[in-house]
Amino acid sequence: MHIKRATLDELESLTGLFNSYRVFYEQASDPVSARGFLSERLVNGDSVVFMAFEEEAAVGFVQLYPSFSSVSLRRSWILNDLFVKESVRKKGFGEALLKAAITFAKETGAKGVSLETGKENVQAQRLYEKIGFARESNYFYHFSTI
Repeated sequence: MHIKRATLDELESLTGLFNSYRVFYEQASDPVSARGFLSERLVNGDSVVFMAFEEEAAVGFVQLYPSFSSVSLRRSWILNDLFVKESVRKKGFGEALLKAAITFAKETGAKGVSLETGKENVQAQRLYEKIGFARESNYFYHFSTI
């Protein structure tokens, strides 16, 4: 197992994982749009992506988006996407990706890493809490424009 920060060199294998991630969340398969979205994020520096590999095969990724805390005057990172292929789950890839995200946050002087997950996603909640994420009691709101 090894983890590395994704570049455009990994775009094709990352696209396959990202498309599978979107399908997992009940979106239509659309590798062309997924590739375009990821390419734009990587080229513009809009996000940071770490990928997990089993030997040479890409098996998972985590995507972080920058945010800022006005109160603490510091950067923070939003862990927006975490995905590991079903065939290699429970082998430590998710944990390794989370730890890579945390290490990166520390290296960039960030206040921390935030994420959200579904109330029913108990398996992911266990992993997050095992790593040291603390569940908060804040209310999150969303205004949809589409």
